[in-house]
Formats: sequence, C-alpha cells, structure tokens
Amino acid sequence: MGIGNTRSGGASGIGAETARVFALRGAHVIIAARNMEAANNVKELLVKSNPKAHVDVLQLDLSSLKSVRAFADKFISMNLPLNILINNAGVMFCPYQLSEDGIEMQFATNHLGHFSLTNLLLEKMKETSRSTGIEGRIVNLSSIAHLHTYEEGILFDKLNDRRGYSDKKAYGQSKLANILHANELSRRLKEEGANITANSVHPGLIMTNLMRHSFLLMRILKVFTCIFWKNVPQGAATTCYVALHPTLKGVTGKYFLDCNEEKPSALAREETLAKKLWDFSENLVKSAK
Repeated sequence: MGIGNTRSGGASGIGAETARVFALRGAHVIIAARNMEAANNVKELLVKSNPKAHVDVLQLDLSSLKSVRAFADKFISMNLPLNILINNAGVMFCPYQLSEDGIEMQFATNHLGHFSLTNLLLEKMKETSRSTGIEGRIVNLSSIAHLHTYEEGILFDKLNDRRGYSDKKAYGQSKLANILHANELSRRLKEEGANITANSVHPGLIMTNLMRHSFLLMRILKVFTCIFWKNVPQGAATTCYVALHPTLKGVTGKYFLDCNEEKPSALAREETLAKKLWDFSENLVKSAK
C-alpha cells in the first residue's frame, strides 16, 4: 500500500504519474489531495486504463496541520498496511502569505505538512514492516532549488518575516528542508533498527501546475534551456525508482537525481542543521495544536 500526496493539481503532474506506476505494480494507492475533483479524475483515468487498479482518494491540505491530522486519523481508521509514503505536495514561488497556522506558506506546505504527516503515519509503517518483513520506504520530493536558499539555510528566527521574504529563496529553503528532514529521519530510523528507509529526490525540470505562480518566467526559461527539461513520466522516474527498485534495499539518507545518487549542497549534508530543523519543526507542530 502506498500513499502519494499532492496540493498543486491531482489531475496532472508527477503525483498522478507516480500513482499510475504504483497501480500498475499492483499497489493499493491512496491519493491524498486538496483538490478532490482533480484527484477523482485521476482515479477515474487510472481505473479506466487499468481495470485492476486499486485507488482511493482522501482529502488532504498539507498547508493545514488540522487537515494533516484529520487525514492521518482517517487513514489509520481504515486499518490498511502502509509500505510506501511519497511526500510530493508543493507550492512554488508564491507571493508572501501565511498558512492558517501562521507559518510562511511555502515552508508550511512543502516541509512542515510532510513532516507532521510522516510522523503521524510512522508507527503504521513500522507496524507494516514488522508484520510483513517488507522494507518500508519514504521518499521526499526535493529540488535542485535547494541550492538557492537564504544564506543561513533555514531562517529559524525570521521564518515569517515579510520584509526579508524572497519567493525564490523561500522555495529553496523549503526544498532544503525536505532533504534535511529525510536525512534526520533516516538517522533516527537506523538508530532504532526500523526496517524503513528515507531518501530525497530531485525530479528534474518539469512544466507542471506547481509553476502556476511563475508560468511566464518558466516558459521563457524553457525556451533557452529546453535540453534540460523533462516530460512528466521522465520526471516521475526517479521517484518511482527510489520507492520501488529492489537494488535500493537498505539505501537510506541519500539524495537522488536522474535515478542516480548525487551529492546535495553542503547545507543539506549538515547533521546539526538537520537535527535543529527537526526540533524546530516539532515545536511548530506542537504550538499549532
């Protein structure tokens, strides 16, 4: 059983393609989506192309910690196993705004929602791996944009500062957080001997609904860098590889690009920064309850 989540358009993009691949592999797929109409359209298309596909759709808005808790409660009540979690939701380059929990929107959606969701589902994943003997896998979708963040990496003390806000650097900050989260989660899981891996991936440059706040800029950029851009199936390939390929058994705490392990930025490799982000995120989640 696998969960994939999306905020920026469940009817298209990497999340939908990942769900298609998982369903073809025989997985029971849960699409967690903010836009239920779009997600149900994906389900309809998947079942139409693959009548044996087992797909369900559940409501989830990653920018809302209340929604995250409601989703986790609903999923756990279904008493299903959980082998794979794909943290795929995201917003990109959006104007400054705060989430309903009072947190900068890109950080709230791209990192904190995934952080909370993963923690709420982690015991179910451990239970599944123990009872089945099958390795659980968690995949965070990051981006090469993690290289372009604030000088400190994460603005712990000025996270919600409007005056210093940069939509590009705030996105990079959230993508750096995705890698740091996966790395620290990997360290903790190894320390306790859990049969679960946690990795992060850069899917590549893909024109999806994620870019709706910078569509014109991205279209112009694509004209001059077309050789580097991928279509959606190519973009989902690394996610599917890291989530499913048997040769990656036991591989954890790594960053992947084009189905190969790559070295992320120096900030992304800082263990102390990863631990600080974990504690900071835990406190944000607690304060929002």
